[in-house]
Amino acid sequence: MLQDHPFANGTSEEFPGFPGVTPGLTAVEVARIAGRGLWAADGAVDPDVVRLGQTLTTALLSGNGDAGPASLLPAELAARVEEVRGLTLPAYHRIEAPDGVRLSALSLRQTSPGPHPLVVVPAGWTPFGWPLFLWAYLDLARRGYHVLAYTPRGLGTPGLPSTSEGFVDVAGPHDWADGSAVIDFAQEYLAPGSIGFLGESYGSGISQLVAAHDDRVAAVVALSTWGNLATSLYDHDTRHLMAVKALLALTGGPVETKFTPADQEVLADFLADRNPQKVVEWGRLRAPESYLHLTNENETPTFFSNTWHEGLFAVNQLLDTFNGLDVPKRINLWIGDHAAPEGPGLIGTEPGGANLPLSEAYAWLDHHLKGERNGVEDWDQVCNQVMFTYVTQPVLDPDTGEPTGEHRIVEQAVRECRPVWSRVTTGIEVLGLTGDGTNGVDGLLLPAGEATGPSEVIGWRRGFLAGVDTEATAMDGLMRTGRAEWAGNPKTYDTRKIDRRHAVVWTTTPVSAPPDGGSAGRRIRGVPRLRLTVRSTAASASLYAYLLDVAEDDTARIITHEPLNAYGLMPDQDRTVTWRLQAAAYDLAAGHRLMLVVDSKDPLYGDASVTWTQTVVSSPADGPAFLEIPLG
Repeated sequence: MLQDHPFANGTSEEFPGFPGVTPGLTAVEVARIAGRGLWAADGAVDPDVVRLGQTLTTALLSGNGDAGPASLLPAELAARVEEVRGLTLPAYHRIEAPDGVRLSALSLRQTSPGPHPLVVVPAGWTPFGWPLFLWAYLDLARRGYHVLAYTPRGLGTPGLPSTSEGFVDVAGPHDWADGSAVIDFAQEYLAPGSIGFLGESYGSGISQLVAAHDDRVAAVVALSTWGNLATSLYDHDTRHLMAVKALLALTGGPVETKFTPADQEVLADFLADRNPQKVVEWGRLRAPESYLHLTNENETPTFFSNTWHEGLFAVNQLLDTFNGLDVPKRINLWIGDHAAPEGPGLIGTEPGGANLPLSEAYAWLDHHLKGERNGVEDWDQVCNQVMFTYVTQPVLDPDTGEPTGEHRIVEQAVRECRPVWSRVTTGIEVLGLTGDGTNGVDGLLLPAGEATGPSEVIGWRRGFLAGVDTEATAMDGLMRTGRAEWAGNPKTYDTRKIDRRHAVVWTTTPVSAPPDGGSAGRRIRGVPRLRLTVRSTAASASLYAYLLDVAEDDTARIITHEPLNAYGLMPDQDRTVTWRLQAAAYDLAAGHRLMLVVDSKDPLYGDASVTWTQTVVSSPADGPAFLEIPLG
């Protein structure tokens, strides 16, 4: 290991090691860890993922003695580490930021004659910093890249060598400056031929922001990312409460030790639902969308990879940023939730071979940093995985041979690529909403022209008791439901259990098969839009809209959803509201029905309803209720 080398803004240091790292990882354990992905059942980082990353790090940075790769890892993985040790010089660093804060970092310096391209990887928002994605660094090194991974300021756990000093800046100006300081360090130590940034989650937002403010970045890969942090956290006057609470639990310490007093105040305001404009301004400062003009001036090629049911950074806000970029760009949208598609590939070899989301990300870097003509130059800008079009088969209990209730994917879901996002949607179907049917049954969603008269779709009122949750929810838990979707097990809803006292429901008749003989009765592609008129016996109310695919047996899968909170309401006055649901790519099978559910509570969000007050939705003549379905 390189020792005592003087750098302008950092040092190369002896790696102190991770406390408690012990040998004994088996090939079976490694395969199981990689197959599960990043997250434990409670939404925290899986402890076994931490163990794998820290063990790989120890093996990489150790000598050839008792702590060498062969003593810590199964044979195949040990051989991979030894291969990279033969190609690169691994080193542990402390890089000094402009304000003196020291950032923990790892480098893999190619030892063959260069120059070589560099990939900088800011770590994600976790208590463990850069070691979690050690497998990805090995992959990049084997592709011929220098690698420089670092933990953003303030993240980490006291006592871990991967912890960085300072306060968490939440991708603020200090983080942009830190990224430039990392580039300064890399230019002196690694002398790269070109520089790209690759980030997952928090690291992806930082990557975009550094690239916007530093024209030395030649390409960006942003995985499970945000474009606008303000609308990620607070959109349609609705706080994404569970997401922020989960993030606060993953910094590696209490809020008081991790954030500046000013940022603590903003976070407290968010949690208490006060000073929303201040929270929004704080988020916009940290939004890559706010600096699109800089990214466009720098002409930085940018690659995005996200999920349809993203629980932290919902897809629409990223699409707005993507559409504002006038640079070489690509967006891949996948089934699942945050980091589910690429997570297994970041931490290890997933069962079944290469990770497709990461393979395409690496191809992007190879093209833009190495100049390889590898097909990227001919890619469409948009490639969407169509929800739940994979083919699955039941998983059998190895002892009894009986189905476990889980499924595994045997044929991957369909992907559709389009030259630009505007070509995803080719038409709009407008559905009118009716009042209650006979004996109080659900209302109908009627295509234009199918209403028997105007009284069916205008002039009605429907009420429900607010502030009580129903079976209609976006997900069972952050990452958990989406990870199951990605693995072939989407959540099943029993629509008969949705309590109509606390929700209003509209449903189409069974959709017909298309004239061309295909199986999809509706090809939903793009951003649905909903308009309702609302009043409440309280001064505020929540309207949480869910679009469901209902099978013949009344079970359903979720297509998309979106909340809206309305404030300043009067019991005797109506207010018409229109809002976009999150984008979707979904085939509604012939014979199935499309269901719209509106209720007032979801654990994912901070609601505005007052329990047991009445919310009334209606369709007045001067603003008829409608649901727009994008088709493609």
